[in-house]
Amino acid sequence: MSSITADGRAAPMVNDADSDVGPLEQKHLQYANYRAVAGSTELTKTHWHIATANALGWGFDGMDGVIFALISPMVIKDFALSLPEYRSGMQIALFVGIAGLYFWPWLADRYGRRTLLAVNIALFSLLMPVAALSPTFAVFVIARSLLFFALNGEWSLGSMLVAETWPARLRGRVISITRSAWCLGATLAGAITGLVAANFGWRIAVMVPGAIALLAIYIRSTCPESPYWVRAQDRKRRISETLARGGTVSDDDRNWFTKAKSVGISQVFMPDVLPSTLVALFVACASTCIYGTVGAWMPLYLSTEKHWSTAEYSLFYVFYGLCGFLGLCVVGWLIDKIGRRRTFIITLIEGAIFMTLWVYSEDRVLLWTFGLAWCLGFLGFWGPSTTLTAEIFPTRIRGAANGVVWAIAYFVGFVLFPFVSIALQQHTGSFALAFLCIPVLMIAMAIGVFLFVPEHTGKELNEISE
Repeated sequence: MSSITADGRAAPMVNDADSDVGPLEQKHLQYANYRAVAGSTELTKTHWHIATANALGWGFDGMDGVIFALISPMVIKDFALSLPEYRSGMQIALFVGIAGLYFWPWLADRYGRRTLLAVNIALFSLLMPVAALSPTFAVFVIARSLLFFALNGEWSLGSMLVAETWPARLRGRVISITRSAWCLGATLAGAITGLVAANFGWRIAVMVPGAIALLAIYIRSTCPESPYWVRAQDRKRRISETLARGGTVSDDDRNWFTKAKSVGISQVFMPDVLPSTLVALFVACASTCIYGTVGAWMPLYLSTEKHWSTAEYSLFYVFYGLCGFLGLCVVGWLIDKIGRRRTFIITLIEGAIFMTLWVYSEDRVLLWTFGLAWCLGFLGFWGPSTTLTAEIFPTRIRGAANGVVWAIAYFVGFVLFPFVSIALQQHTGSFALAFLCIPVLMIAMAIGVFLFVPEHTGKELNEISE
């Protein structure tokens, strides 16, 4: 059997003999779900299982992030905290979560994508009840930290598995549309908070997503390993064994092996990868800074400054998630039709305009109208953002590179940037100025995307990077 990419096209050979298949791939080829993505241009049930698995991961991530944001006023009241005390506790949790952003993808470059994706989602189901039962804020912060660490692998693992198995012509839209499940998770979090937290308290509400996350078993049983990763492991093993017995290998193999045999942070900043790293860092850091304020402080802003009840802002989050889902689905279709860069810019400008109008609105109808309008672009731009970081790096370090990029971005956007938001709030007595930073950042990002982000629409992964 020849070496074929997930798109059915010829891939770089992994063995000296053109018709040979490496031992690891021979093992995986025994399974029908691997064969379904290893050498066919046709979509199969397995492709849809992979997409569903990625969507589930993003859905759990959306539930996790949003439900803790929605219950923040209740947690602050329950533990009698000041705003800076709560911010500091959450920043500790975020800082611990950064380790997970690198740890899981780094492991994925060694042990594969599929199993680790299932493991970090399963951990989420076990840790949610721990957070719910926290007797003190210190225990709550510890539980929240472990939750962040466990689930943060989704930022890279699911998108990588989709990118390495789905056809190139559909890769962008599938990553974006599965990313939209985050919005459905946010919607579900809004419903859980409005129906459960408002009536039974935040602790009961936090228990609910834990049971749902047991669907991680589905991921482990239906999804195959990435053919790109399998073939890279076989190539590494073949070259290593050849060199060990004193044989010779091609210059291309030798150079590739020198880079691939040790996967670590330094690899991400090597001269051949550095341009991709800088582009990905720009996109990821801008993305997290843009989202940081809304993700952390919008429920508190609506509660304390717009005087919305828990039920009302929870209902807003239900529609916020649904609008974001629509935005990401539309973006997913657009990025494979008109290109990544153009779609990126359109969504950023749309979000910036309506976010500005929303901040200056006092009327409830306008708050709802402009708020749901900015959701389309504000959440939609995450489609091309996560697509870019999933496809821009070589297979040998795709996991580690994604981990490094999103870990740095997470630190910048979710640990450092909240200091800016809180400083503005403390200085002005309102979050309005902090929220007005968002459209400025979105326009700056649109300019940066236009100037620096390459267009990868329709390209095979091996055409983008080697």
